[in-house]
Amino acid sequence: MVAIEIVRVEPSADQALAELILAVQKGSYAVEAGLIGDDRIPVLHESVDDLSAAQVHWLVAREGDEILGAAAWSNSEIDRLVVSPHAHRRGIGRALVDAMLESIVARRVHVATGRDNSPARRLYESVGFVHTEDRQVLPGLWLARYELVR
Repeated sequence: MVAIEIVRVEPSADQALAELILAVQKGSYAVEAGLIGDDRIPVLHESVDDLSAAQVHWLVAREGDEILGAAAWSNSEIDRLVVSPHAHRRGIGRALVDAMLESIVARRVHVATGRDNSPARRLYESVGFVHTEDRQVLPGLWLARYELVR
């Protein structure tokens, strides 16, 4: 059995890697769109160029050559966390959050997810994030914002 490893990557320097991350991202955010009943999630519609240009740090969770999940952050904000739908419920999201928190030096860390995305909300709450507000970012599209103070 091949172990899952979490590694730092630079999709801006590797188009094939960026395409693999984008495929996982699209699958993951399609699941979230179904959960929240809205597909206007901006990163769901990103291109490879958009993903590569994002000014964030990246981690991927891989098993052998397969990318099962990815996460990105900048400063004190978790920008995105995605897990391939076929790899849900294997602890990959939690491992990526833990790895990001080891890399983020800020004392306060922020994240947002779809208000009706119960699995993501449970994950962040299990790590210690506290819900701070619900915010409507587009008509009918709500985010739940969280903060972790350490």
